[in-house]
Amino acid sequence: MNIMSRTIAGAVMIFVGVILIVLPFFLSEKASFFMWIYGIPLLVIGCFILFNKREDQIEQIRSPHSSAGKRRMKEDEIEQIKSGGKKK
Repeated sequence: MNIMSRTIAGAVMIFVGVILIVLPFFLSEKASFFMWIYGIPLLVIGCFILFNKREDQIEQIRSPHSSAGKRRMKEDEIEQIKSGGKKK
């Protein structure tokens, strides 16, 4: 997710979550329980989406040119370690 979509999705989920948490105070007791069941997870997931900065860093690392090279280098290092440090 880029910054704009993450901000919109997180803000909408937080807004709906807060409404679902606050609204039951004005409704019947039976409806409030079910609204809290949906409101609290929406609020938590919305905060996680809004404040998750690691996903942007992961997208930068996963470029098509760099990931294959890094993966191959790691495989070569593993083979070198298995063979006792001798190059093929």
